[in-house]
Amino acid sequence: QVQLVESGGGLVQPGGSLRLSCAASRIIFSFYAMGWYRQAPGKQRELVATITNGGATNYADSVKGRFTISEDSAKKTVYLQMNSLKPEDTAVYYCNAHSLFRGVDYWGQGTQVTVSS
Repeated sequence: QVQLVESGGGLVQPGGSLRLSCAASRIIFSFYAMGWYRQAPGKQRELVATITNGGATNYADSVKGRFTISEDSAKKTVYLQMNSLKPEDTAVYYCNAHSLFRGVDYWGQGTQVTVSS
């Protein structure tokens, strides 16, 4: 069973930065597209950013230019660098691994990000 463990969330002031990490285990990294999603209270879970093993990235319009997704294949870890954070970025952030062959999705437990003064 694929395991995803997120870390790096917390409380930050508007304009600040955070870096989220997602450590994957029991996974052949190249067989998956990795991503970050978020869910704010009372809202549906939404895509934040994705990255393929070839390095292609995709971002939600709301985070373009502020967030950067990256991965370290040797460490089987995906990162989300979040800069210029806004209160509307407040949400639980979830790591996702999407199997390119089976179409199955795996999720981490989530990490809380709160942007507030």
